[in-house]
Parts: sequence; structure tokens; C-alpha cells
Amino acid sequence: MNAINLIITYVIFVNLLGFALMGIDKRKAVKHLWRIPEAVLFIVAVIGGSIGGIFGMQIFRHKTRYWNFVYGMPAILILQVVLILLLLNAPIEFLTI
Repeated sequence: MNAINLIITYVIFVNLLGFALMGIDKRKAVKHLWRIPEAVLFIVAVIGGSIGGIFGMQIFRHKTRYWNFVYGMPAILILQVVLILLLLNAPIEFLTI
């Protein structure tokens, strides 16, 4: 498996995880059970699951009233996109190290 396939697999997995965690936490909230800590939801977003987290928020109508999620998740996604663009436009010497 080459590096690109590995990265794509990772991104798909972590976004599915972010999506699933939003659904699981919503279900637990409705049933008044133990919840997934907000820090875990943000950590999954930071390590690449922000798109899944955002979709999970919208699909499950979860955490949509909390400003730190409404603005935080898109902010994480924007920072990730900027970082990717900077890395793609980096000089070749930086990418080969």
C-alpha cells in the first residue's frame, strides 16, 4: 500500500469515527446515559475527523446549540485545509525530508 492510499484510508476512517461518535453521543444524551467527553469529539476532529464531526452534528442535530462546536468544528476544518494547501505548495526540499 503506497502512502497516498494509506492517507486516504486514514482520513476516511477518522471521519467515519467522528461521524459515529456524534451519533453515539446523541443517542446517549437522549437516553440520559454516560456521555462521550467533548474533548474526545474535538480530538477526533483535530486528528482529521472534522468533516465527519460536522456532518454528524447536522445529521443527528447534536451539539448545534453550543458555540464552541458550531464555530470550533468549522474552524478546525479551515485550519486543516490551510495546512494541506501550505504543504502542497511547499518547496520540494521540505517534502523530501
